[in-house]
Amino acid sequence: MITHELMGGKLHVYKRENSNYWQCSTYLKGRNRRISTKEESLAHAKQFAEDWYLELRGKSRAGLLINEKTFRQAAEQFQKEYEVITEGQRSPRWIEGYAIRLRLHLLPFFGDLALSRITPGKVQEYRVHRISTSTTGKAPARSTIHDEIVTIRQVLKTAIRHEWLAHLPDFSPAYKTSGKVVHRPWFSPDEYKQLYGATRAHAKASQIHHRWRAEQVHDYVLFLANTGLRPDEAKNLQHRDVTIVEDAHSGERILEIEVRGKRGIGYCKSTPMAVSPYERLLARPKYTKQGKARARAKAPPSTEAPQLPKPTDHVFPGNHIKLFNGVLDRSELKLDRDGNRRTAYSLRHTYICMRLMEGADIYQIAKNCRTSVEMIERFYAAHIKNRLDAAAINVVRAKPKVRRKPVVRPKDDTELYEQA
Repeated sequence: MITHELMGGKLHVYKRENSNYWQCSTYLKGRNRRISTKEESLAHAKQFAEDWYLELRGKSRAGLLINEKTFRQAAEQFQKEYEVITEGQRSPRWIEGYAIRLRLHLLPFFGDLALSRITPGKVQEYRVHRISTSTTGKAPARSTIHDEIVTIRQVLKTAIRHEWLAHLPDFSPAYKTSGKVVHRPWFSPDEYKQLYGATRAHAKASQIHHRWRAEQVHDYVLFLANTGLRPDEAKNLQHRDVTIVEDAHSGERILEIEVRGKRGIGYCKSTPMAVSPYERLLARPKYTKQGKARARAKAPPSTEAPQLPKPTDHVFPGNHIKLFNGVLDRSELKLDRDGNRRTAYSLRHTYICMRLMEGADIYQIAKNCRTSVEMIERFYAAHIKNRLDAAAINVVRAKPKVRRKPVVRPKDDTELYEQA
C-alpha cells in the first residue's frame, strides 16, 4: 500500500492494491476518520485531502464534529437487545441467522463506518461487492441479499431508537425492483403418485432393521400431502394433538389437528386420505434398536409386548430427511423442471396446489394452512391452470346488425323511399 503524509503527518493519503482511487485518513477528536477521494491522480487526491482535513478542523473548533457511533457498535447493541426482547417469539436459529450475517458479511464491510456514512449509495456498493466477490462461482440468491439488507435496516433502527441516527435511509434496490415470481417446487399429480409409489416399494423391500424408518417415511409423505402441515409443525406434532372425527358436512372421516409452529397455535382439517396413514402410525410400535445382524441372530426372541405410541409421543420422532432425499434421488424427483430442489416443504406446496386444482375456496385454504390469501395468490394460484375460467375468457360478443341508409328515388316514382 502506497502512503503519503501531509500536514506534518496529521493527514495520510494512500492507495490500496485492489483500488484505483486514493484514500485519505486522519485522527481527530478521539477517532480515526477516512474517506475516498474518488481521484486517480495523486495531485488531485492531495488537494482533496487537504480541503477535507481543513473542513474537519473547522467543524471541530465550532463544536459541530461529534464522535459518531459506528455500525459495529450499533450491531452489538442490536444483538444484545434482539435476543432478549424476542425471547420465546423467535427461534434460536432465526436469531443466530442475524449473528451469522453480521459476522461473515456486514461487519467486515460496514464495521468501522460511522452510521451517517451508511447511505443508499454505500448499500448499493455492498450489493455489488457481494455479487462480485462470491466464492461459490455464482451470485448470491436474491433472498440472501434481501436478508442481509434487512439486517442492516434492523441495526440502523436500533441506532435511531438510541438517537445515534436521525433517520433511516431508503435501501430499496436501484434496479430490478420487481423480481421474477416463480412458483415453489411441488409434485404434480403424476409425480405425487410416483413418489408415494416409490416410498411404498422402498418400505416393502427394506430389511427388518430399516423397515420401521421406511414405513414412517411413506406415511410421512401421505400425511403431509393431505394436511398441508409445514415440516416443523409435523416435527412438533404429538398424538394428543390429532383427533379422528366425522365431518358434519361430508360425512367422511377426517383429522382435526391442533398445530403448533411458526404461527403459534392454529388448527387444520385434513382430507379423508390422511386418516389411513395416521391409523398406521397409531398402530405402529415404537422404534427399538435392532442391533447388528450377528447379535440379532444369537439373541433369543423377545417375549415383551410391543409398546404403542402414547398420547404425549411425537407422531414423527427422529429425522427422516436423509432417507426421504434418497427416495427422491432414486425416483429422479429431486429437481423440478426449473431446477428447483424439492424438499419436505414441497409436500405442503403439493397440498395447496391440489386443493386449488379441485376448486377449493382460496380463503378456506389460507385459513387451513395458516397463511394469507396473498401468499397463495402469489406463489401458487398463478401457475394453476384450473384457476382460469375458459368460459369467462373466451367471450364472443354478438355483432350488431348493419342498418343501411335509405335510397332516394326520382319524384315521379310512386314510392319515394325503399328499404335496401
